[in-house]
Amino acid sequence: MRVNRAWLGLVVLALPTLLVAMDATALLLALPQLSADLGATNVQQLWISDSYGFMVAGLVITMGTLGDRIGRRRLLMIGGAAFAVLSVVAAFAAGPLMLIVVRALLGVAGATLMPSTLALITDMFRDQRQRGQAIAIWATCQFTGGALGPVLAGFLLQHFWWGSVFLAAVPAMAVLLLAGPILLPEFRDDRAGRLDPASVALSLVAVLSMVYGIKQLTVESVPVVPAVALVAGAAVGFVFVRRQLRLETPLLDLRLLGNRPFTAVLVGLVFAGIAMAGTGLLVTQYLQSVLGFSPVASALLFAPMGLGTAAGTMAAPALARRMKQTTAIAGGLVVSALGSLLLVGVGGASALPLVMTGIAVLALGTGPLFALGTGLVVGAVPPERAGSAASMSETSNYFGGSLGFALVGVLAAVVYRGRMDGTSDSLAGAVAAAGRLPAGQGAELLHAAREAFTAGLHVTGVVAAVIFAGLAALILTMRPATRTAPAALPGYEATRS
Repeated sequence: MRVNRAWLGLVVLALPTLLVAMDATALLLALPQLSADLGATNVQQLWISDSYGFMVAGLVITMGTLGDRIGRRRLLMIGGAAFAVLSVVAAFAAGPLMLIVVRALLGVAGATLMPSTLALITDMFRDQRQRGQAIAIWATCQFTGGALGPVLAGFLLQHFWWGSVFLAAVPAMAVLLLAGPILLPEFRDDRAGRLDPASVALSLVAVLSMVYGIKQLTVESVPVVPAVALVAGAAVGFVFVRRQLRLETPLLDLRLLGNRPFTAVLVGLVFAGIAMAGTGLLVTQYLQSVLGFSPVASALLFAPMGLGTAAGTMAAPALARRMKQTTAIAGGLVVSALGSLLLVGVGGASALPLVMTGIAVLALGTGPLFALGTGLVVGAVPPERAGSAASMSETSNYFGGSLGFALVGVLAAVVYRGRMDGTSDSLAGAVAAAGRLPAGQGAELLHAAREAFTAGLHVTGVVAAVIFAGLAALILTMRPATRTAPAALPGYEATRS
């Protein structure tokens, strides 16, 4: 494929990536308005926000492998068309149940997009340097879209109704459907066999059970049901792994984990997701509940995290030309650790600038991991398996985010209750209780609650710093056992290993 055509094709792939990422975060601001209009209960609101992510997590592995077998461009076109139609249906949903179902179907369509776009990039850019730049642009669009989503939502909700948030993705999908057949190549593995239905079912049940259990840990006062879901998901996952190792053409090629840099990057994506999601959860709550900013203002003040990641991914290819890829990734993670430590000093008059600087530096350092690490993952497999490798990358990142919300949320809650001597379970509860007390007692309770929540943020900063520092050491030590030729690892430069 000619270079100019490849870069035009990248624009076609990047635009939906940007808009879909914006659409996902924009819904968070639209949720109160649409819930009021549709009369959604608290449980229905939870499913409206989570049903999309559940289906993406459960089906991304299947869709990545399906694209390898039926054609990546074909799957992308099918998913893009479905996403556009379902976005229109969601915008005009007549009730909460209808919106929950449509959001779940949007998740099915969304599961086709990320692994297909990333795998197609490996087909379009065979030159290592150009591929690195293309993946960095793709990752930048993903994180920039997430940061700009609240800005888009604020504009749309100010001038239109809540359904306009869903319609924002339709123009991008229209561009994909019109230009994709012209600019994007088709690639499929003609030697691939049929999908194994049992493997598809096992992967779906395992992932959905574990993601559900992780998410529910943050909202259930008695964690029996989440614990059962986690155990069941782990058991089904074990059966899935055993089956994949026996199949000649598995749904997920777990033998790739024998490649040490490949495994190190996947582990890095999981734990970086834990640190970033957990930190993001605490910081957004801190901005609203401690510093008193509105949800829209908090979203804008939180934007440096997404923009920092985008800047780091764009800088990654230039770093890789000046040093080993492992050194660039590990160095970036050290920067993230330093940014996390800035959160330990948050408090007093300098709280806001220190929070914004901390999350920006933290996010900036993760850029090389997301750009160079993703390139390593998809480049460490033969071209016909790139979709499967891309799905492993996406699944690792999603699992990390889900774990971060659950584990770091629980840790912060434990710190908060300890500082409050068990008199309050949450900052929101303390705010409500303060309103029923005399002015002096209410102010004293609020001050103690905010100090306790800030202590939780400090602990989160320390935990994130430890995670990032540990990942930096892991990346530096998990080098290839032997020198691997560029032909075998096209996305990983042997001279820079």
